Amino acid sequence: MPHRNAPLTETGRLRLARCVVDDGWPVRRAAERFQVSHTTAARWAGRYRQLGVAGMSDRSSRPHHQPARTTAAVEEQVLRLRREHRIGPLRLAARCGIAPSTAHRILIRHGLPPLAACDRAPGEPVRRYERSRPGELVHIDVKKLGRIPDGGGHKTLGRAEGRRNRTGAGWAYLHTALDDHTRLAYTEDLADETAPTCAGFLARATAWFASLGITIERVLTDNAWAYSKNTWRQTCRDLDIQPRWTRPWRPQTNGKVERFHRTLLEEWAYMQPYTSDRQRQEAFTDWIDWYNYHRPHTGIHGQTPASRVTNLPGQHS
Repeated sequence: MPHRNAPLTETGRLRLARCVVDDGWPVRRAAERFQVSHTTAARWAGRYRQLGVAGMSDRSSRPHHQPARTTAAVEEQVLRLRREHRIGPLRLAARCGIAPSTAHRILIRHGLPPLAACDRAPGEPVRRYERSRPGELVHIDVKKLGRIPDGGGHKTLGRAEGRRNRTGAGWAYLHTALDDHTRLAYTEDLADETAPTCAGFLARATAWFASLGITIERVLTDNAWAYSKNTWRQTCRDLDIQPRWTRPWRPQTNGKVERFHRTLLEEWAYMQPYTSDRQRQEAFTDWIDWYNYHRPHTGIHGQTPASRVTNLPGQHS
């Protein structure tokens, strides 16, 4: 790709060079015709004589000789420490006696991704997947959230007064079903996370997705007690849904719904100080509608979850 300030594209360079080489134009005449310097016209004509059409592309700006480049032994030490200890450029630089920027360039040169993009256990890049159609896989999880006592909690009253006003507030159990392909989310605030409660939530979530024209084929949950009981398995059979479970100690497998709960906390639960749990719940209705129908989702290239559903019924403004 030509530099943004280059006077000629690759096609323009080829036309200039052919005028000089094939049609016999003087170099200065071709330079005036294409509004470039004499030396530029001569350079592209020379490359065309030597390399043909392939010579019209930009060349790498890397120098032919790099006498100050880091030695191969140091590069190997950086790569070995990265593999064995999974540390970043700053700590690699301290161990290898080089600058952090040098360690960073070595990692980039060898195609090693940032640690944030790697799975911490094996140290390999995170393998992301996405189901090809709505309903093929729905992620389900529960997020515990402290309820707000009437009058407000510590975010409204301050920590000391908030503690005194917290007695008996209890917990909210936010059950969420998130479609893997569309990222559409269905969430309920329930009193607990027992097997009957989880089974009832699945039945209502299935009906909600069905109202949008989505049939749930599989559900993925962690290995919590409620999802291992016969109540859950029987409900899945009654709804013709295949249950799936994550590997033990591997919450990343259910990462999409985990990430949704983080978004839910940042953009709704902790977005502003609420004076009661009821006030926060009233705000949730508008927020979940915004998330499903209007909020651009970076995980699906800036689309909204609802835009990935074919022939979605209903209008939302």
